[in-house]
Amino acid sequence: MVEIRHLDTLTAIRDGGSLLEAAERLHVTQSALSHQLRELEDRLGTQLLNRRTRPLRFTTAGLRLLALADDVLPRVRLAERELRRLAAGRTGRLHMAIECHSCFQWLMPALDVFREQWPEVVLDLSAAFSFAPLPALVRGDLDLVITSDPIRQDAIRYLPLFRYELVLAVARGHPLAELRFVEPRHLADQVLIAYPVDRDRLDIFTVFLDPADVEPAGIRTAELTPMIVQLVASGRGVAALPNWALTEYLHQGLVRSCHLGSEGVWRTLYAGVRAEDEDAPYIQDFLGVARELSFRDLDGIRAPRA
Repeated sequence: MVEIRHLDTLTAIRDGGSLLEAAERLHVTQSALSHQLRELEDRLGTQLLNRRTRPLRFTTAGLRLLALADDVLPRVRLAERELRRLAAGRTGRLHMAIECHSCFQWLMPALDVFREQWPEVVLDLSAAFSFAPLPALVRGDLDLVITSDPIRQDAIRYLPLFRYELVLAVARGHPLAELRFVEPRHLADQVLIAYPVDRDRLDIFTVFLDPADVEPAGIRTAELTPMIVQLVASGRGVAALPNWALTEYLHQGLVRSCHLGSEGVWRTLYAGVRAEDEDAPYIQDFLGVARELSFRDLDGIRAPRA
């Protein structure tokens, strides 16, 4: 009566907090997910969700199935990975580079899990801030590049990981902290604190300031996210960072955040791989681990658009 897809659906509802978010994670429509859930409830003869509460709450029967999912799904995933490794061979190479300073927060745990599952795959990681990683990917020097700025090439496939919002971090007492969102003109008299990379690789310029022909009053650089946050908190400037990179600092009350524009600036993080390697089992497995841990640990991210 209960199938693996049902367990996946229930865990997605729990982790996402709503039917809409669960549908996005499972890449189905909300109506299809609701139909599947009601079909399962009809099979079991009992309700699994209390739909009158916000957020949704699981009934006793729903909680029992969630416990089953937490026990069964990890073992199913492990068996699937082992079967893929047996089918494809256990060795390989995964040399990767990242174009995202704050990506270490979720990438390192993903690499730790991947190492345990693919111990024979040779891993190497470098920060692609001082060289162009995509030509290195095409040449074969790299096997995977984490980027939010895909450059279309026939030789490269860009596989989406998740969407995130670029937000503006400001000091708690900053005048902009009172605004729900900022417009480009609000940054004309501000010092912008950014990572030390070319401005054409900074989203705050390419998708927000440059289209509006606005230049900040000044630019200051810092290597690490904690350094940037401390500078912002002390009133030395403002900074545009991924929403999930600010979560702990917002909880600590160090800074405030504002949306960039009335609709917000949403970006997609991709894994770029060579076209011929797209279906390599260990690459697909790494992407699965990275997505799973990201949605488990990062606040404010969304599933990629279909």
